[in-house]
Amino acid sequence: MTAGATERGAQTTSGAHQGDGAPYVPVFTGAVKGELDATLSRYPTKMAALLPALWLVQRERGWVSDDAMAEVAKLLEITPAYVKGVVTFYTMYHQHPPAKYVVQVCTTSPCGVCGAEQVVEALLRHTRCEELGATSADGRYSVIEVECLGACGFATPIMINDTFIESVSADKVPQLLAGLP
Repeated sequence: MTAGATERGAQTTSGAHQGDGAPYVPVFTGAVKGELDATLSRYPTKMAALLPALWLVQRERGWVSDDAMAEVAKLLEITPAYVKGVVTFYTMYHQHPPAKYVVQVCTTSPCGVCGAEQVVEALLRHTRCEELGATSADGRYSVIEVECLGACGFATPIMINDTFIESVSADKVPQLLAGLP
């Protein structure tokens, strides 16, 4: 399944459903279950493989739903609350279907001094997102702030999906967005 796809199809044995009423389809079947099993073999405990398991979910579904968190918890023999705590802690996991382009902006102190707030304002204006974390009306953009992208020497860094871009200033935002397909 591709990123952004919805979780629809066969019902699980628990009878769980998506929020929209559609039956939940497990992520870890077939080849994806094989990937998880191979991943588990590289870790000392099942719990230690939580982040890679969540990446598999997000790769397959585009986001990590509550039902997917419960599935991961069951497979790794940990509580759904623990999985939810990890998903909500890290900004890299989407808890809702994401926009086509998820733009992350570092707004920590070093980037703040170098104009991160102006970059955020320019991104919100040019993407027509009304606020951080919101998705534009056309579903094309979401802009979020993150604590650090690890490029303090090249402020302000942003990521658009998996593409890392250094030294972004507010005046470069229109050109960056225009270059997206």
